[in-house]
Amino acid sequence: MTTPLVKTYICTFEKYMKLSDFNFNLPKSLLAQHPAEDRDESRLMVLNREKKTIEHHIFKDVINFFDEGDVMVLNNTKVFPARLFGNKEKTGARIEVFLLRELNEEQRLWDVLVDPARKIRIGNKLYFGEDESLVAEVIDNTTSRGRTLRFLFDGSYAEFRSKLKQLGQTPLPKYIKREVEAQDKERYQTIYAKHEGAVAAPTAGLHFSKHLLKRLEIKGVDLAELTLHVGLGTFSPVEVEDLSKHKMDSEELIIDQAAADRVNMALKNKKKICAVGTTVMRGLESSVSSMGTLNPYTGWTHKFIFPPYDFSIANCMITNFHTPKSTLLMMISAFADPDFIKEAYRQAIKEDYKFYSYGDAMLIL
Repeated sequence: MTTPLVKTYICTFEKYMKLSDFNFNLPKSLLAQHPAEDRDESRLMVLNREKKTIEHHIFKDVINFFDEGDVMVLNNTKVFPARLFGNKEKTGARIEVFLLRELNEEQRLWDVLVDPARKIRIGNKLYFGEDESLVAEVIDNTTSRGRTLRFLFDGSYAEFRSKLKQLGQTPLPKYIKREVEAQDKERYQTIYAKHEGAVAAPTAGLHFSKHLLKRLEIKGVDLAELTLHVGLGTFSPVEVEDLSKHKMDSEELIIDQAAADRVNMALKNKKKICAVGTTVMRGLESSVSSMGTLNPYTGWTHKFIFPPYDFSIANCMITNFHTPKSTLLMMISAFADPDFIKEAYRQAIKEDYKFYSYGDAMLIL
């Protein structure tokens, strides 16, 4: 028999299982085109889920909300220069190639997105660099926009990867309507990035400066790291109204024993466990034991979190402000209550908070 309390809970969340429930009017002027001058000087909205309060701070104030023994979990993935520009054989048409995932190191096969997609067919060759020393052949149409390329390159694998880095650009999101600048190479990367493999930055971590991390360390806040190589699946649009039918693309996830031990110790001691970013939250929730603890993990995850959802590991999180109808907005709505997030976003728009990758931050307690 369903109790009145459970009925109320179910009814509250049933209305938040549709794509249209996560739509809102976001002024284009609030989409951040540049990062804050200093990483830890961006704005910080603090939400208290229990008290339903909203406060306004500067990001470096985040240290005031954590104590000795608390744990922050960071995603140490590193963005690689995934955007290439080449020319199609014969016509010379300029084609943008966005590297998504390496499929085979030996054969140099990659899943990619191409733009404009309509101009590319199986068998077409693309030439990169002024000297056209890097050539790719289209061997498969994997999706309506995606392709599989085989790179043709005379040289070792190390030389091939070096060539990709040399020719590639920092993969800024499409909404940033400007050319890539020199500062983007550093600023579209967390200061603790270690393991290359992401095609987009874990943006909540962009707000941490070396000085702030040192202050957290001195205060006794423990830092644990996992690796989730962010793919475009995190940002791909949801195209079904019923969220239960949306399928996330898989992303590679690595959680080592040391990270699991740190998190589990904090769980045991009832400390704060803060997921720094939605990618970290997805990673943590992808490897929960039957006892509600964190397991080490190496593999892939296609975890999609939307209301209602019972979180097992993190009890607070840091996140940026997300765009309408995004899977990221759905996740934080599951974590903080959809109505509370709606109110927070209303205030964010009113107070001119900046949204998305280079935007401001939110701490949800």
